Amino acid sequence: MNDPVNRTMLLVDIEKFSDRDDVEQAFLRRMLYDVVDRTMERAGIDETLRLRADQGDSVMEFIDPNVPVPQVLRSVISELPAQLKAVNRMASSAAQMRLRAVVASGFIALDERGIWVGSDLNHACRLLDADLLRAALRERPGDVALCVSQSVWTGIVRHHHLGIPAEEFHEVTLASKNGPLPAWLLGPVPASGQAAVTPGAAGPAPAPAPGASGERPGPAGGTEAGPSGGGSASTSAPAPAPAPAPAAQPPAGIHFTGGAPVFGGGLVMGNQHGVSGGRVDGDVVLGSVGGPPRPGRTPNGSTAGGHAPGVDTPEQDGPSPDGRQTPGSGEAGPR
Repeated sequence: MNDPVNRTMLLVDIEKFSDRDDVEQAFLRRMLYDVVDRTMERAGIDETLRLRADQGDSVMEFIDPNVPVPQVLRSVISELPAQLKAVNRMASSAAQMRLRAVVASGFIALDERGIWVGSDLNHACRLLDADLLRAALRERPGDVALCVSQSVWTGIVRHHHLGIPAEEFHEVTLASKNGPLPAWLLGPVPASGQAAVTPGAAGPAPAPAPGASGERPGPAGGTEAGPSGGGSASTSAPAPAPAPAPAAQPPAGIHFTGGAPVFGGGLVMGNQHGVSGGRVDGDVVLGSVGGPPRPGRTPNGSTAGGHAPGVDTPEQDGPSPDGRQTPGSGEAGPR
C-alpha cells in the first residue's frame, strides 16, 4: 500500500438508482459523469488535479490539495444543482436524476489492487449513505442534498468564505453502523430526522415528578430550548381545584326529612298555637299566589302570622281574619 496522501473528497450518489432498469441505469451513469465533470471544470479543476473512483451508482473525486477547498465547495453549492437541472430538463420522466453529495477531507491511500482506502474515506462514505441525508433529499423540492464533514465545517464553512452560506448549514449527528457521526447539512433538517440532531440542541430531559416511579416525566420545569439550544427556565403552576357545585335548593313545599319540617318558598298565614300536638290554626299557603293581597297580608307579600325559621316577616298592622290579635302585634296570643 502506498503512503497516505491528503485529499479533498467529493462523493456523489444517485437517488433510487437500483429502482431503474438496465437501460436507464446506463443513461444515468453517463449523465452523472457529465454533471460532475462540468461542475469541476467550472471550479477550474481539470482532470490532472483529480482522481476518480467509480462505485456504480456513485462517483468519488479525490482532488489535489493544492486546489483550495472553498473553491471546490462553492462549485458544489452553486454549479452542481445548476448542471443537474440542465440535464433533467432534457431527460424523460423515467430518467430524472437526484443526487446526494458529501464534501470531506482527509488521508487516503492506494492499495496493491488500485483501491483507495482509509478511515477518512470510510467516514465520508458513511455520511453519503446516512438515512438523514436520504430523508433531506426526499423532503426538499430541489434535486441535491449536500452534507460536509466536521473537518470541512471547522476549517472552511464556519469562516463565512465568499459564496459559502455558513448560516444555512445545520449541525446534525448521522447514525451509522460504526456509531454516530457528526456532520453539517446544507438546508433545513428533515422532519423525519429531527431526533438525529446533535444531542444538547433540544435541552436537558425533564426531571421526574417527586414520588414518581421514573417511567413517566413529571411536570415540565426544566429548560425549554430553541433551535440553538437556548431557553429560559419555566415552571407550570398546578391548576386550581374546581369549586364545589352549590347545593340544590328544595322546591316550594313542606319537606319532612327526619328532622324539623322545612318550609321552602311558602307563606303561613293565620294564628299559630305552640301546642304539643303541633297544631296550626288558620290558612296555610305554600308557594307564591298571584292576585291582590289576602286579608292579613302586608303589601310586600309577607304574612301577618308566624313564619318558618329563617323567614323575616314584618309586623302586622291589620287584624287577623278571625278578629283575634296575632302574635307579633305587641300582645300575647292565647296560650
